[in-house]
This record gives sequence, structure tokens and C-alpha cells, in this order.
Amino acid sequence: MTSEDAESQRIRGYLIAQAEKLTPGQLAAKLRTDTAPLRAIGATVPAAHFMERPGSTDWSAAEVYTHILEMNESGARAIEGILDSGVLPPPVADIMTGSIRLDLGTAEQYWQIYSARRDVLLERVRRASGDEHLDVKIVHNQYGALNWREWLLFMRVHDLDHMRQLQGIAAHFAA
Repeated sequence: MTSEDAESQRIRGYLIAQAEKLTPGQLAAKLRTDTAPLRAIGATVPAAHFMERPGSTDWSAAEVYTHILEMNESGARAIEGILDSGVLPPPVADIMTGSIRLDLGTAEQYWQIYSARRDVLLERVRRASGDEHLDVKIVHNQYGALNWREWLLFMRVHDLDHMRQLQGIAAHFAA
């Protein structure tokens, strides 16, 4: 097993253990609290460089934020679909495509779209009993099949990872 495989298994174990332990209300609160810094972190990227890649193999803040929005939307749709009807969601691809939202030009605009959609999801999660359709799985290319509760926590891990990426972009342009 490679160190990357071991790290993926460690994270998967965390997702499963925490998702089982926490109530839907606690899951929603954890996700809201832990991802709230995304707004401030995004704002640290200089506006003049928001669409610019720090290096040829790096992503711009706009590309990172677009990926966050894409994953937020696909995760929310999958979880809501499972909670509401037990429907197997379409595959979710956690892949940075390099696309950007041409209608959004600032971190604050991205944040507004992100938080509005996240609020709808978290309200739906808070209304859940917690045992709805746990047999229906959302498959992640690195962490495997996860139930909706586990996927919700994956969304937290995902956003935290990309917040670190945005911090690196901000630091590059501040230098």
C-alpha cells in the first residue's frame, strides 16, 4: 500500500466514524462552522489576480472556486436526492477541470453562490432523521462508496483541502 493509499484509507475511516457518531444537526453545524473561513480565505486573493494562475501547473483562484461550486452542487443534489427519495445519484467526478464561471468575477460572488446553495443543503440535512437510505452510496474516485452522511463530511474535507490551495494562491500573489 502506498502512502497515498494509506492516507485515503485514514480519511475514509474518519468520514465513516464521524458520520456514524454525529446527528444530522451536528453534521450540518460542523460543515457550516468548518467551511465558513472559505469566504475570508477567498477574499485574501488579490482581486487583480483572481483569474490568474500562480504558475503554469497551478490553478487560479477562480478555477479552484469553480471546482468547489461544482462539487458543492453535485454533492448537494446527490444528498438531497437520497434523502428525499432514496434515488441512486449520478456519479460525482471530483476532478478539477480548469473551468471558470464567467458570470462570477470575485471571491465574494463565488462565496454568495456557494453559501446560498450550502444553506439549502444544510437545512435539508437538519430535517433528516439520520437513517434515511444509508444503503444508497455516492462513489468517490479516491474514498470509495459513501452514504449521504459520510459524503456530507467528505464535502467538509474537500472544502478544507481547497481552502489551503486558495491560501497558497493568496500567499503567492502577496509575495
